[in-house]
Amino acid sequence: MEHWDEVIGAVTFVGFLLAVVVISLYAGRREKTGMDYFLAGRTLTWGLIGFSLIASNISTEHFVGMAGGAFGKAGLAIASYEWMSAIVLVFVAWWFLPKFLKVGIYTMPEYLEYRYDSGARTIMALLMMVAYIVVFLATVVYSGAKALNTIFDLPAVFQAHLSMTADQGYTWSMVASIWLIGLVAASYTIYGGLKSVVWSDLLQGGGLLIGGAVIAVLALREIGGGNLIGGWREFSAAQHDKLHTVLDWNHPEVPWLAVFVGGLWIPNIFYWGLNQFITQRTLGAKNLAEGQKGIFLGAWLKLLIPFIIVLPGIMAFHLYGPNGTGAVAADHGDEAYPYMFKQLLPPYLWGAMLAALCGAVMSSFNSGLNSASTIFTVDLYKKHINPQASERKVVAVGRWATTVIVVVACLWAPVIMKFPAGVFHYIQEFWGFVTPGIVASFLVGMLVKRTPAIASKTVMLLGAPVYALFRVPGWILAKYKEAGEIVDGSVLDYVHGFCTASFLHHMGITFVILVIVMLIITWRKPLLEPRTMPVSDLDVSPHKHRYLMGGVIIAATVVLYIVFW
Repeated sequence: MEHWDEVIGAVTFVGFLLAVVVISLYAGRREKTGMDYFLAGRTLTWGLIGFSLIASNISTEHFVGMAGGAFGKAGLAIASYEWMSAIVLVFVAWWFLPKFLKVGIYTMPEYLEYRYDSGARTIMALLMMVAYIVVFLATVVYSGAKALNTIFDLPAVFQAHLSMTADQGYTWSMVASIWLIGLVAASYTIYGGLKSVVWSDLLQGGGLLIGGAVIAVLALREIGGGNLIGGWREFSAAQHDKLHTVLDWNHPEVPWLAVFVGGLWIPNIFYWGLNQFITQRTLGAKNLAEGQKGIFLGAWLKLLIPFIIVLPGIMAFHLYGPNGTGAVAADHGDEAYPYMFKQLLPPYLWGAMLAALCGAVMSSFNSGLNSASTIFTVDLYKKHINPQASERKVVAVGRWATTVIVVVACLWAPVIMKFPAGVFHYIQEFWGFVTPGIVASFLVGMLVKRTPAIASKTVMLLGAPVYALFRVPGWILAKYKEAGEIVDGSVLDYVHGFCTASFLHHMGITFVILVIVMLIITWRKPLLEPRTMPVSDLDVSPHKHRYLMGGVIIAATVVLYIVFW
């Protein structure tokens, strides 16, 4: 019977992935022009947009990294990344999307050319290309490989069958898993473009939400000895200290100051409003009203995500952490969710749940690939290398760019194994090198009409050095502090304390500095006349109930914070 359970699980896993690939390839079979390939011909409806936003966003970086953060010091407070995103999405629907669709852009760097000049567009495109590969795509494929290795204990397989040491078995099993995930996820993205991506998102996103809910229910039943309500009561009483969204103002991971008035807003505004990876779905909307409805659906789903990712991470701490069975060490939170997955599910359900996890990886990975290739092809190749390229040539270059990006991301991904703080912390911290400058450039440019191009280019180039000035000394001084070579109360001790504070504080400070720089430049060298923005022929009539729909979402977010204060 056990053998047949495993066979059924394997068949379910392979069958689900094959179905996703076949349907996605079929959906993207007619992509002939750049608009077809990169923006799905601007035909996306609100349901596809909403599910694609969330399926592309949620990946094993969440199931591995965010759940790991909840297992560790942050607890439920890490849900602020999700719940504050819902509020940001509302403002994206109200303010950002109407501006972008009115101009009719393909990419976010393209908007900067219309607002400033081609130099600003090129700088943002280059920054985004590097960030997508080194920060985002490599992290997604790494966390997927981490989940596969934990669930199937692949290091032991490599060690036993290839005569490797334990360290060698872990390293090579991770490398093999990284390449497997990367190549499978890239296959239909290279062929079908954005339409293939959003259809795969719809299928995998549904499986992901259902799968996460199943794990949460099974974990509560395990805690309560088969009683779901009793499990919640026992869990909430035992883990009361972890079920708070508001932590100390200087908490190293999720300080309340950054959540409500500081640095958390910078990555959220960038990610949901200015990030090609996300905005590409809304730019492909058939009209503004459909795009706004899709964003509101995505916002509602963001409010749901902590209940199927963050809370299960705390449940894993209750069951398998130091005060539970002790199977997962306190500083190995990234292993918590995959370990719980393996313990709670019978083998015949592994296939379905593993397919959901792999779907999460592929949804995010292929979405990032498509966005990175769009930026390369539209903002770099067609702008600077071959402005006269035909539509067929543009699609071909987009496919080749996707292939190269996959290879580079898979080569970089193993480097993340050397980062000690966990995968979710890695991706959030390293985005800080590019996001403050980009957010400052967009926001000041939209609000202050006479801001010149030099201000935008200055802050995008200045952002990384300023942020590094705050973060890098802490990395260097950390080993000296641990060794006791820094005297308490000395100048170096204060430098170490400041530079090892939450990166969210540093992102907020960096953003304020860059805004001040832009305003000074504007004061000294203002544009003589505001730039004239183009007007597209898209239907940009807003949804008539947009303010009511968005207001309800904001109110629901406030209620969640009151309940889990």
